[in-house]
Amino acid sequence: MHNDTPTAANNELSPLTLWVMTITTGLVVANIYYNQPLLTDIADTFHVSNSKAGQVSMFTQIGYAAGLLFIVPLGDMFKRKKLMLIDFALVVISLLGVALAPSLPLLYIASFLVGLSSIIPQLLIPMAAHLAHPKERGKKIGFVMSGLLIGILLSRTVSGFVGAHFGWQAIFYVAAIMMVALWGLIYWLLPEIEPSYTGKYTDLMKSLGHLFMAEPKLRLAAFRGALCFAAFSAFWSTLIFLLKLPQFNKGSDVAGAFGLVGAFGAVAVGLMGRLTDRVDAYKLSTFTILLVVVSFIIFYFSSHSIIGLVIGVIIMDMGVQATHISNQAIIFSLTEEARNRVNTVYMVSYFVGGSAGTFLASQLWGHYQWNGVCAIGTILSVIVLIVHLANHKKMQVK
Repeated sequence: MHNDTPTAANNELSPLTLWVMTITTGLVVANIYYNQPLLTDIADTFHVSNSKAGQVSMFTQIGYAAGLLFIVPLGDMFKRKKLMLIDFALVVISLLGVALAPSLPLLYIASFLVGLSSIIPQLLIPMAAHLAHPKERGKKIGFVMSGLLIGILLSRTVSGFVGAHFGWQAIFYVAAIMMVALWGLIYWLLPEIEPSYTGKYTDLMKSLGHLFMAEPKLRLAAFRGALCFAAFSAFWSTLIFLLKLPQFNKGSDVAGAFGLVGAFGAVAVGLMGRLTDRVDAYKLSTFTILLVVVSFIIFYFSSHSIIGLVIGVIIMDMGVQATHISNQAIIFSLTEEARNRVNTVYMVSYFVGGSAGTFLASQLWGHYQWNGVCAIGTILSVIVLIVHLANHKKMQVK
């Protein structure tokens, strides 16, 4: 037996609470992406190929998917604030493990644990949806998601700069210190939400499958998100390899600077969050998915052009992140009492897609280099567009 009636210690999403959630979301999610501009430096340190080093990013994303699957559902079962505070300890230990890893296999393990533990944003986003007024839910989710996007993109900028000047390990020491500071911020300023589920953990996990089978909108949103993020990850995990080629001859600092360019997409995410409260989600998503397709066409013709890559990054980030916001507005409207579990199903699919995109791109790079990366990105985004157009009735929020 279990009870699915949610209760909250504070039923208002105050501006201070919203800012705490947004800052925490951005800084924690950054842990997953610090390694991407540093992969060639990691390859040099351990004397391995770029493909082997690229698996560091893949293991981090697999770890994140595992954390989403096994830890995030506990947000419906335990007090969320307490769960976050415990999780922060594992985040700090994992980051220090990456910085101190003496071999590539141990770096893989530590990177997996960084991903596994950095799931706090996926506890905060459903929490924001829970506390927000229904008429402002898209706007509030969009605000928190803008922090997520800035964290994802600027993490590359910061780690690229730090890696170029202080070595690739330095950013992970800095990140560990920031996580300790965030622990205090969460402890003092975040409200507590009482759990909505009182059954067994095994029943909780079984309910994920029931939700997936019962909600066609959830299945389609998960598919769209997975393939869009696979294309996104394919680009970001191989960009540093392109920039190292003779036509550019750039390092991790320049690769990281592309994250700063992509941060312009954060403006679009905030706008899209507001639009999802007012505009037909299907029509909006058609446009945003099309942006992803166009971006990879631009990338194909920009293998020797920094300007072309910059334009493509802005368009791709706008398309991927805005589609993500649209997906989340749809899934969070499905069932109030199981928002963490709905988010789990969606985000596990999302990061399984991301890790698959990273793996495919690193393998294709070895055989076809940039043309292979652009091909897989184009194919994935076109498939998303076709499936989206074929299921337009199911994806509309009623």
